[in-house]
Amino acid sequence: MRNMIALTGIGYDIHRFAEVPRPLMLGGVHIPSSRGLDGHSDADVLCHAIADALLGAAGLPDIGYWFPPGDPVCKGIPSLDIVAKAVSLIREGGGRIVNVDSSLIAESPRISPYLEQMKGALGTALGISPVRVGVKATTNEQLGALGRREGIAAFAVASILMPEDLTMP
Repeated sequence: MRNMIALTGIGYDIHRFAEVPRPLMLGGVHIPSSRGLDGHSDADVLCHAIADALLGAAGLPDIGYWFPPGDPVCKGIPSLDIVAKAVSLIREGGGRIVNVDSSLIAESPRISPYLEQMKGALGTALGISPVRVGVKATTNEQLGALGRREGIAAFAVASILMPEDLTMP
């Protein structure tokens, strides 16, 4: 059996609200809102931060490498697919996800009623129990662009186990 080492990565993403009507997706869950986020995919900031945390833990390039913003194939894709790609890359290297913790920063809409749904959707995409997925929501205390309700941001930390002797591509 190979020796496994614990690795940790951090991810961050921010998107402004879109000028045109579109659904608001957070953690793979549709959140009822009059405004969605602007982005090439479905603009799910939480999934993007989690995917980058996973990729960073494995020492792999960020989501922009795997899903280039101008690539028409990536237009409108569900961000849970981006998370699934990060998980797939880690598994291909012999690794596994231990846990993810994350925070959403938004003045509106109210996110807390949807946290358990997000944990469930993310746990499925990550291949781990929802009890090992942390999703929290906070505001920016009305400071800066986020405080002015111009967008939503997310931070995430991911812990993975990888073979000690692995050299990722």
